[in-house]
Amino acid sequence: MCGIVAATAQRDIVQIILTGLKTLEYRGYDSAGIAVVAESPPPAHIELRKCAGKLENLEKRLAEQPLSGQCGIGHTRWATHGEPNTRNAHPHQSGQKVAVVHNGIIENHQLLREKLQAAGFEFASQTDTESLAHLVEFHQQQGKDFITAANAAIDELEGAYAVAIIHADEAQTIVGARQGSPLVVGLGIGENFIASDVQALLPVTNRFHYLDEGDRVVITPETVSITDASGAVVQRPIRQAEVSLEALDKGQYRHHMLKEIYEQPEAIRRTLEGRLDEQGLTAWFVDQDTEKLLREVKKIHIVACGTSYHAGLVARYWLEDIARIPTRVEIASEYRYRNPVVEDGTLFLTISQSGETADSLAALRFAKDNGYLATLAVCNVANSSLDRESDITLMTRAGPEIGVASTKALTTQLAVLAMFTLKMAQLNGLPSQRQKALVQQLLELPEKLALALQLDPAIQSIAEKVVTRDHALFLGRGRHYPIAMEGALKLKEISYIHAEAYPAGELKHGPLALVDEDMPVIAVCPNDELLEKLKSNIEEVRARGGELYVFVDHTGDHGLDGATNQLIALEASGEFTSPIVFNVPLQLLAYHVAVLRGTDVDQPRNLAKSVTVE
Repeated sequence: MCGIVAATAQRDIVQIILTGLKTLEYRGYDSAGIAVVAESPPPAHIELRKCAGKLENLEKRLAEQPLSGQCGIGHTRWATHGEPNTRNAHPHQSGQKVAVVHNGIIENHQLLREKLQAAGFEFASQTDTESLAHLVEFHQQQGKDFITAANAAIDELEGAYAVAIIHADEAQTIVGARQGSPLVVGLGIGENFIASDVQALLPVTNRFHYLDEGDRVVITPETVSITDASGAVVQRPIRQAEVSLEALDKGQYRHHMLKEIYEQPEAIRRTLEGRLDEQGLTAWFVDQDTEKLLREVKKIHIVACGTSYHAGLVARYWLEDIARIPTRVEIASEYRYRNPVVEDGTLFLTISQSGETADSLAALRFAKDNGYLATLAVCNVANSSLDRESDITLMTRAGPEIGVASTKALTTQLAVLAMFTLKMAQLNGLPSQRQKALVQQLLELPEKLALALQLDPAIQSIAEKVVTRDHALFLGRGRHYPIAMEGALKLKEISYIHAEAYPAGELKHGPLALVDEDMPVIAVCPNDELLEKLKSNIEEVRARGGELYVFVDHTGDHGLDGATNQLIALEASGEFTSPIVFNVPLQLLAYHVAVLRGTDVDQPRNLAKSVTVE
């Protein structure tokens, strides 16, 4: 949930690190800092600049107090231990010789702190990370060289971490380690790099080693040495990044989130390309070995977090209704601490935008020892931990998503899950005519999303009414209830309005007590088999003076004219397309409310993009 950038080169690396941190600021933005090995004035020492708040504060500090060096580390922070202030910002030092940056949580930091304080070390921060800096120096005091001391210190850590460490007496060397939090090595000519995400290093390289769990690395400008969890020297493959710098820019849009909302039609086209045509799923969707394995699937267990969890909930309706496969869905942070009963033939399916979500990865690793038939991931990031550790991966092809509130990631996840449902339904004998209708729905999806985006002005008018409220209620039924949940999540994430979602039939069992003239109620109302039931629930709200905003499918006679404060009709018919299309206006509603409230849309308070801590 934080950003790490480190570089060792034959040129000044401060701007390289700062540029990388700008790219990663969406992963942590409550403080930032850079440390370099400075050789002037002698003796060699660590020189440090860090500030609370956003990266622009660090940039101002660097303009006032310039920094230069050929070996250094940088960090943007999302606080886990200690409030977000300059004292707790990374990098952390031990004396003038050692500096450390760290993502994750060192679970035994209190024991390490007590041990180090007893040895005479004084702590300047409240963080767990500072204990690692002192621990490296502690081992050096026992006569170890820097690399040996750094490895000895890392050996004592418990928990999840990605770290980069520098030492003033080893002016060209950086030690890195990865355990439960992502880390990559960028390869240059006469320079090498470490980062928590390839995006940070795209201005300087597109060639990377992706470190495996437990790996450690030592880099200099000319060398890279990687050892695995057992300490053996290993060669990790060199992979070329497919992300372009242009894809990371927000272009003409005011915010990354708005750009990513409007990218959804094209993102869906990429997701479907080569996998689906007029005849149905192509041979490129899954290979023959995967198809053979899928024929053995009797049940599916989906585990995910946040927005990805909502995608899983929609997929459950599809898989059970269309493919006739029993499916359950769980939140990863809860699942990993259960003792689940796993029946024969159960496929474990994990969904994650980043592929580095800590709870989802822990759930996957837990599942590998619990008798599942196989593990399948739906993921947006190739070579991520989830991709590498799963038996099968279906990539979403959403492209980089920078806004903290996920938009196109969900849309493409749902498209992939729809195609997966279609494959499982084919294997279970779905009639060809129904297959053809479902395929046609997916092929029409990009155009339907584009039409939904044209409703933006009407949605802005709703936002102008919702913006003054402190609470909101979202309603849905069936496969659209998870879409209502996602709409509520988006609104609370970026506008800070308290929002909750309920299955509309549950209103009379409690939530109806909240409804009055000050409570906006936003309903997702498709023209499906539950329409009449949902109309009754809407009438319950209207009878109690609730402020009703209803999104309807204009196909057919919905009978809701005059029954709401504002009605927005969109083209959203079909089992596959309807939940995906209805999601778009809810994203736009949250966005416009947040803009009107003046919140930081792309970097909402207390949140970060890739949740790599428990």
